[in-house]
Order: sequence, then C-alpha cells, then structure tokens
Amino acid sequence: MSCNSCGSSGSTPGGCKNNGTCGTSGCNKLTVFDWLANMELPDGQKQFPYVEVRFKNGRKEFFLNKDDLQLKIGDIVATQTESGHDIGIVTITGELVRVQMKRKRVKTDEKIPQVYRIANDKDVEKWVAAREKEEPMKIRAREIAIRLQLQMKISDIEFQGDGSKATFYYTADERVDFRELIREYAGEFKTRIEMRQIGLRQEAARLGGIGSCGRELCCSTWLTDFRSVTTGAARYQNLSLNPQKLAGQCGKLKCCLNYELDSYMDALSNFPKQNQKLYIEKGTAICQKIDIFKGLMWFCYDGEWMNWHTLTTDQVHEIVAKNKAKESVSSLEEYAIELLVEEEMNFENVVGQDSLTRFDQPKTRNKSTKKRRPKSDNRANQADAAPSTATATPPAAKEGTQKRKHRPQPKNRSANSPGAPEKKTDRPNQPPNANKDSRSKKSRPNRNKNRNRNNDGNQPPKKEE
Repeated sequence: MSCNSCGSSGSTPGGCKNNGTCGTSGCNKLTVFDWLANMELPDGQKQFPYVEVRFKNGRKEFFLNKDDLQLKIGDIVATQTESGHDIGIVTITGELVRVQMKRKRVKTDEKIPQVYRIANDKDVEKWVAAREKEEPMKIRAREIAIRLQLQMKISDIEFQGDGSKATFYYTADERVDFRELIREYAGEFKTRIEMRQIGLRQEAARLGGIGSCGRELCCSTWLTDFRSVTTGAARYQNLSLNPQKLAGQCGKLKCCLNYELDSYMDALSNFPKQNQKLYIEKGTAICQKIDIFKGLMWFCYDGEWMNWHTLTTDQVHEIVAKNKAKESVSSLEEYAIELLVEEEMNFENVVGQDSLTRFDQPKTRNKSTKKRRPKSDNRANQADAAPSTATATPPAAKEGTQKRKHRPQPKNRSANSPGAPEKKTDRPNQPPNANKDSRSKKSRPNRNKNRNRNNDGNQPPKKEE
C-alpha cells in the first residue's frame, strides 16, 4: 500500500509530499526509508551529487546529478543510457546515497551515467505506452520460444523509457543458443532486442508473490542480497528435511532459514555434541533428542530405545567429565529430572456461570404436563370445597419420624353421608366449584348432580330402581 500523498499534479510531478518521511515504506518495491531527510547539512557543505533511481520491478541504479537539480523522493526523471534515455523514479537522495553506494561497493570515480532532467509530459506518455506493450509481447515471445523448442523460460520483458529497446529476462538450466530466437523477435517486434539471463531467485524477486507465511516475498519487498542457504541451517534448527516445506517460490531453500540461525548457533555453543555417548554401569547411553532453548537432552540405554531419560546440559557435561576421569556412574536415573507440567488456568465465568449457547436452543414445553394440570387442580379444589367429614386428629408425630400424608376422601361419597358427625363451620355452604382456579373460565359439570338432585340435605340418597 502506498500513502495518499504520492502523485503528480499539474505539468510536473510533485513527488512524495512528505519527502520520504511518511513511514509507510510501501510506495515502491525495495523502498528505503530516508531517515536523514529532515536533517540539514552544515554551513558550506554541498549535498551529495548522486541519486538512486528505481526502474521496473526493483531494478535500481545510481546516477550523477550533474546539473544540481532539486530532486525529491518520488520524482520521475530521464536518465542516461547507452543509446537514448530511460525513465525512472528517484528513491534516495542526499547522504544516504553515499551509504548505499559504499554498501554495494560502487565507487564514485567510475563513469556513472547522469540524470538528464525531470521528465515532462511527453516523456511520461512514451514511457506509459511502452509499458503497455510488455504483457502481450511476453505472451507472443513465449510462443516463439516453444515453437523453436528452446529449453528456456521468458519470465519478464522491460522496455526502455523511450521505447527504442526491449530487454528479455529468461531463466534456463543449461546454455541456450538463441541466435535464431533474436532474429525472430527482431522481425516480430520491430525493435532492438537484448537477452539477459537471471537466476531463479532473481526471477522470484522481479515477479513477486505470496510466501507460505502469508506475506509478500522478502526478496521482492526489502531483501537485496541473496546469501547462500544450505540444509545445515535446517539441521541446526531441528527442522524436518522436507523439501516441499523448506523450498520457496523460486524452488530453492527459503532465505528465512538464515534469519534465526545465529540465535540457534549461540544456544548450541553450550551443548555437548549430539553424537556424544555416555558410559554408565548399566550400559551405554545415546542421545535421542535435544531442546535447544530449554537446555534439555534426552538419552536412552543401548537396547532400551523406548525408555528416555531427561538430562540438563550441565548434568551431561558432568557425566562426560566423569567418563574422561574414568569415574564410574551408576545410572542415568540419578540425574534424570521430571519435566514440570504447567497447570491449566481455569478462568471463572464472571457473567454468572451461564453457558454462552443457552439462547441457541429453543425452549421445549411438556404438553402432556400442561394438559393434566387443570384436572389435578380441579380434584384438589373439589376436595377443599366439599364439606369433609370429621376425622380423628392424628397423634403428633415424633421427632425424626416422617409425617403420614393425608389420604383423600373418595369422590362419590356425599358430604353428609349417614352416620358421619356433622362439622360445624362459620362460613356458609358454598357450591363445589366455588374455589375453582381463576385461570379456567368454564366450570366443569358436576358428575354427581343427577344422582343428588332429589335428595335433601339431611336425608340419605334414594336408591334408583
């Protein structure tokens, strides 16, 4: 991503409005942060007369600012070439260019090309038109190379700023005779052709891509020097030698294998050799595994490959010293330690010990229980409303014994059955359905109504004939 302040306005490009101090470092490939941009030079000292210019896909070169042009980072300039001129973007100016030239071992006394001028609208139009031809030309160039049966791959094409020359970048495993290919290209594209072979890493840096880590390739964003990477770097870090995981986009070993190699080398300096054998009275112990940053080593006896014993590096050095002094060591169990297992943190639920999914499941209602509820309530209300007969008061239950439940009276027995003593109450007689639950609107009919309608209150019911 680039900052919003970069761009051109009017007839001349304005360059980066923040003079390289925006801090995004993403305006171009291989962008360098100019941390000396806000510092003024001492009185009487002139600015370093060289600038660094970037071309397509991270190609950078140094040029002499012979006419002392007021160049800023982001300016589009026309530079000198062997024939004609090229168009590029200024990436560094001032004293930081001196540091870069020293790091890349470029001497100032050499014949370095110069900057002609700041590009005008006509130069930019030619440059953009030449860049638009590159992609269709690359497809056609690959078709011609396949037709000629050449073992090579055309990876990129770069036009010169004035459109007078095209540079073809290709990769090949062996030497390729492309004399016939150049004649085909010159007749097809009507321009001067230059073939330049690059390596697989340079190809990945020019084209770019996304690595296995999910970020842009280091070689196309900030990495400028390609150091050799060997399988020894993976062995020192105890990585599995799987070529599919260790290889990058270019097919070579990943450059990031060298990033942490120094830390591993420092940690391994205190370790004994992994092929070091420990001579114990019970037998010979052989190293099976190491943990570099914890400083632990696992040993097992020769023949007992399943029983591993954990030792620290200091304990291993102690046993090795005793072996050199020809002192006897009884067993590894005396030195073995147990790894401390960290206890898992049980965090309390401050919300109220409730489940987070308690609202996901719909509430289920028991329909059968809901249907039976009015019936049971009616029975209880009938038992309370009917004037029950006098019963003997049960004796008081002893402490510690469970009270017996009251046995309900039968339904079909009338309230004033013969032989039952009358119970005097202060409240008047109420119909059986007086205390029915208020929730039920309709009262259920009394089943004993037909049976007791011809009976008086003080006489027993008549038998039906």
